[in-house]
Amino acid sequence: MKILVCVTSVPDTTAKISFTDGDTKFNKAGVTYITGPYDDYALSRAVELKEQHGGTVTVLNVGEADAEPVIRKCLAIGADDAIRVNCEATDSYFVATQIANIAAQEKYDLILMGRESIDFNSGVVHGLVAELLGIPSLSPVMKLDIEGNTAKITREIEGGKEDLEASLPLVLGCQEPIAEWKIPNMRGIMTARTKPLKVVEPVGEGLTSTDKYELPAPKGACKMIAAENAEELITLLKTEAKVL
Repeated sequence: MKILVCVTSVPDTTAKISFTDGDTKFNKAGVTYITGPYDDYALSRAVELKEQHGGTVTVLNVGEADAEPVIRKCLAIGADDAIRVNCEATDSYFVATQIANIAAQEKYDLILMGRESIDFNSGVVHGLVAELLGIPSLSPVMKLDIEGNTAKITREIEGGKEDLEASLPLVLGCQEPIAEWKIPNMRGIMTARTKPLKVVEPVGEGLTSTDKYELPAPKGACKMIAAENAEELITLLKTEAKVL
């Protein structure tokens, strides 16, 4: 079985975010990058499936050279090889086009990725990739097993869970608890240095650009209301917080 895992390189959630050039560019200075947390779940399950059924796991990243440490970590966790599309990930459709282009050439049985990235949180790339390839897509997938050419899936829906079966090939957006995150060991780190990482040029151009970034408004001061003064709390929720 050939599995493709698409990963994003995103700022650590503890990073201090700022912008440059009149708030038109993200300031990467001093920012630590990590694998997208949902992508970590997808990669972990892909490695488990490879161990159970045999086959290969390829990691794909659409990004610039500074994403390579994140890619090498994925190789250390258990991926066999990696591909980096050498460009800035400007919008969801552009990213999906790059993934679909690679996938169409290599004919993967299963394409896994996180349900969404944690920087732009669009949550649409898996659906776009599937549409471009003409194959089904499901998300968010919480459980995945493979029996022959059939995927047995549990995904989250509003108010509950849904059990499904679908034939391969598939594109799936993953989330917890599909697998536990894996931490690379020393042997994995050493072997990752020799695993192939292929760099390819993109096809087409991005459709959108960012005119300006804007930080959310700072949090206001916390007001403490005495437990016995429920009327004041209700009034503030109506007049200031405007949530009632």
